[in-house]
Amino acid sequence: MIILGGKNLNLNDFYKALYEGEKIDLDSESLHKVEKNYNFLEDFSKDKVIYGINTCFGPMAQYKISDEDQKLLQYNLIRSHAAGTGNPLPNIYVKALMIGRLNTFMRGYSGVHTDAIYLLKEFINRDIYPKIFEHGGVGASGDLVQLAHLALNLIGEGEIFYDGKYRPAKEVFKANNLEPLQIHLREGLALINGTSCMTGIGLINLLHAKNLLNWALISSTMINEVVESVDDHFSKELNQVKLHKGQNVIAEQMRKIVESSDLIQKRADLFYDNNIGVGVIKVKVQEYYSLRCVPQVLGPVYETLNHVEEVLINEINSVNDNPIIENENIDVLHGGNFHGDYVSLEMDKLKIVITKLTMLVERQINYLYNNKINEKFPPFANLGVVGLDLGLQAAQFTATSTTAESQMLSNPMYVHSIPNNGDNQDIVSMGTNAALITKKVIENSFQVLAIKFLSLLQIVDYMKFKDRLSATGKEVYHELRKLVPTITKDEPLYKHIENINNYLVENKPNILK
Repeated sequence: MIILGGKNLNLNDFYKALYEGEKIDLDSESLHKVEKNYNFLEDFSKDKVIYGINTCFGPMAQYKISDEDQKLLQYNLIRSHAAGTGNPLPNIYVKALMIGRLNTFMRGYSGVHTDAIYLLKEFINRDIYPKIFEHGGVGASGDLVQLAHLALNLIGEGEIFYDGKYRPAKEVFKANNLEPLQIHLREGLALINGTSCMTGIGLINLLHAKNLLNWALISSTMINEVVESVDDHFSKELNQVKLHKGQNVIAEQMRKIVESSDLIQKRADLFYDNNIGVGVIKVKVQEYYSLRCVPQVLGPVYETLNHVEEVLINEINSVNDNPIIENENIDVLHGGNFHGDYVSLEMDKLKIVITKLTMLVERQINYLYNNKINEKFPPFANLGVVGLDLGLQAAQFTATSTTAESQMLSNPMYVHSIPNNGDNQDIVSMGTNAALITKKVIENSFQVLAIKFLSLLQIVDYMKFKDRLSATGKEVYHELRKLVPTITKDEPLYKHIENINNYLVENKPNILK
């Protein structure tokens, strides 16, 4: 069980809940705090003006309503804001969103009734997935539109994905012997007024990005093996004089991988002890940058991912409502904790570094394919009849076009604020947009990396290197060869790329923690 409320969640908690089927439970002391907080708000809000309880919302907050209309106002808020468009979010992203929203409520500052908490827990544990759309939120009053679709389903309306398809919410409640949420005081506003959608998507992006970095490191080390590279560009002595942690971590892991390789060469053996004469040197004195500068390129990616993790974990464990109900200090505090700038900026940074990782991989593919620069492999990893068979030529088109799309998508979302909501929301974060674009960039990167691994398999076979690879290289080679054959005659490549892509997404090497 993963317990919400007693302690902060970490990235591993999310991984277990999302990918390993761990169930969610609730800390009893935190539940008591939630109850106390709700009871305080119910009493404190009488005969006072409290935003979102006896006032309308946004630019209409100046309108005070009667006590009799308070619950109807919450239902109106939910129904009116269920205005999303585009594709529904995949179920795993919806689950991350729900865990994030529940975790915020378990802080005990949202003024919600425990009914909302218990129902959210059941949705998560029973794999009940609200229909939530990609488009809608501007990430300033939080993810209003996306979270309104969650709230709509909790009150028993709209569509829910359950048991393999979208069904009417009433049908899903009946099948699970559950009762829809009844609004008590401010559950409508509390459910939709937060950053849980962008942060949930962001955490899954981060998990995939960490996986990507591991695979990029392995593939970059393997390409150095198959070109029989000289070892000094990832040596401790060279990298330690550059005072960046990420660079040194990447170089260290490359060294660990190649310890068992029979292909990496020593500079002294090649150039210091051979009495090379004047003229053209046949062996490359230095490799191309895409091989030689792997620690310098992947190092910033490593450090950025670590910072993204820190920010997202802070956000998912924060209270991101408005207003904040402070029963200990006997106050209701109005502000902007729903604003998603922290997440938006980190998503932009994440997509930039993943695009740079993808660019590195694409250039390494080009190196493997271009026999004029590698001077040792057949063009386009072609193991057939050159001139009759075309090899993996078209796979490069796919890798190049996919990389180009990611380059375009890497323009920042963070600075694309457009005032809206009658200019009440006059500066916004676009955090969910940023997270969704980053999701696309990460998917693109896996596809390009799959093409590179397909290419490496071909080159290993051509060079007859499979028994000389490092232990890591051998393991990857044998696992991927179970999925795709050696290509000696032209055939459709899309299924091979898809199979490798799926393997990379679903398997998690633990080289970089």
